[in-house]
Amino acid sequence: MSLISTASAQATQSNPTESPPFITRERLEPLLVVITAFAIGTSLALEASGASEGLILVVNIISYLAGGYYGVIEGLHSLKHREINVDLLMVLAAGGAALVNQWHEGAILLFLFSLSNVLQAYALDRSRRAIQSLLDLRPDTATVRRGDTTITLAVDALKPGDVVVLQPGELVPIDGRVIKGSGTVNQASITGESIPVLKQVGDDVFAATLNEHGALDIEVTRPASESTLSRIIKLVEEAQDNRAETQRFLDTFEQYYAMIVIAATLLLIALPPILTNVNFSDNFYRAMVVLVVASPCALIISTPASILSAIANGARRGILFKGGAHLETMAQIKVVALDKTGTLTTGEPGVTDIITTSSLDEDSLLQLVASVESRSEHPLAQSIVRAAHKRQLTIEEPSEFKAIPGRGLEAIYHGQRVLVGSRHLLENDGIAIPDELYKQQVTLEDQGKTVLYAWRDHVLGLIGMADTARPEAVALVADLHKVGVEKVVMLTGDNARAAASIAQATGIDEYCADLLPENKVEKLKELRDKYGAVAMVGDGVNDAPALATATIGIAMGAAGTDVALETADVVLMSSELNKIPYAIALSKRAQRVVWQNIAFSLSVIVVLVTAALLPIIELPLPIGVVGHEGSTLIVVANGLRLLVFKPN
Repeated sequence: MSLISTASAQATQSNPTESPPFITRERLEPLLVVITAFAIGTSLALEASGASEGLILVVNIISYLAGGYYGVIEGLHSLKHREINVDLLMVLAAGGAALVNQWHEGAILLFLFSLSNVLQAYALDRSRRAIQSLLDLRPDTATVRRGDTTITLAVDALKPGDVVVLQPGELVPIDGRVIKGSGTVNQASITGESIPVLKQVGDDVFAATLNEHGALDIEVTRPASESTLSRIIKLVEEAQDNRAETQRFLDTFEQYYAMIVIAATLLLIALPPILTNVNFSDNFYRAMVVLVVASPCALIISTPASILSAIANGARRGILFKGGAHLETMAQIKVVALDKTGTLTTGEPGVTDIITTSSLDEDSLLQLVASVESRSEHPLAQSIVRAAHKRQLTIEEPSEFKAIPGRGLEAIYHGQRVLVGSRHLLENDGIAIPDELYKQQVTLEDQGKTVLYAWRDHVLGLIGMADTARPEAVALVADLHKVGVEKVVMLTGDNARAAASIAQATGIDEYCADLLPENKVEKLKELRDKYGAVAMVGDGVNDAPALATATIGIAMGAAGTDVALETADVVLMSSELNKIPYAIALSKRAQRVVWQNIAFSLSVIVVLVTAALLPIIELPLPIGVVGHEGSTLIVVANGLRLLVFKPN
């Protein structure tokens, strides 16, 4: 059964080859179902009233044309591509019923088959509408400031650089950056976070979020077509095409199975009359029943009905699976590896110690390091910049800047080369660390602090920083074990003592410290070989190699982040740690539902085929159709339960 194509067609405009351009399949197919039912009723009434056979035949033909219209189109389309689908089986069965003058049974088959298609397409489309409905949250117009006046423009007409004026209680119409005012914004539609977030000058805001309090002036940073909301919807739509392994197998299986069913039906038509004295017409009718009940409609739809519902469920909570394949793989995860900074910790470590070894005082050293770090997006760099702002120090960007992954950075500041980073950065450049300063480093690291050195002609000193574990990190580890994760491992480029401090505070099973990006990749391979499927959780930027190496790469806090949206297999739009076990629990439930559907649909096929073949039962075609289509609707309904899934 071309259920997937049916749902897709009903979610968009119909193919021009299927119906006139001004008519959509979404509207026409239900109408044809009604016409089929009316024609069947009319035919029965005409027979009861003794009408002419010619008139009854015309009405029966109308029921066939209306009921089999899309089935014939889909069947011919499959034959054109040298494939056989379930639509073709249904059309053949209905045609066979007509050949033995069982027009009503064949018409009922086409009616129930097309009605089932309409209901399934509607049900599956609920998953798509659950995501598309997000667009309804975005207003169609926006108030734009032009000099001293304001005008109203369509959101699609907004361009980067336009200034949108937003009042309390209004929806944010487009992605932008706050340039004036402050207020709290509810970002649940994008990140899934229910707690409003304070937005101030310099903060990003996203389309379809709600400005609860405070007036804001927002500078547009992206056109409407490239907003975070639009990209979320695009990713989910693409995810629906990235099929799970089970679904791909069933799609292939359908082709071979359909050919086997047709071959078996032909043998059932030909052999019994030759080998026994069975009536040809009765035997042909039984073969048509077998053709119907053996068709794998429920089996084929069992996986996409569940996968699409689970993807929609996750997306509405700020969890984007980049395809059914990744949703299916997530259920197999045995190890979750997490980056420390910004994932297990708040990501906003404070400057705790400033130690100088030159004529520079603390403020001067901090001002230099903050200026050099001002172009870096690393959480440690941003914390140093914040510390300098608090001391009201002047920050000047370096003329040249180069990040050295896992070690630090190199810059040209006021014409001089400056290094800021770990001890390994300096030693790799042939720079010796003074013994007294190294002792200070060891002392600070014993306290769980991170140490950054500064060098310009000579070692200027060091800055000690401390990051704290997120309050919800302890619950995260417990919840991951609860959903079946065997090991929770922390991978960090930080020193072992700082890593041990966070691991102890959070209950992490294992930790690996002093890792460069390439070391994280090697460690992930070791974990995968030892335990099985591994998920890596990071920010999608600095952890890109690790995310790519892991069985599943999960990017956290990715709202508005292009790199994270593109590189990870699963994207968490917010930084809420509880979304990780939720995603795993959702994928496991989806896998269970898929196999429930497969087991149920196979059982129904076996029971119905057995009933159709046993002479003592004589299963009527309409009953076989009801059982066949009923099982299909049941597996669809079971899959749709995932739309409202909530973990225990």
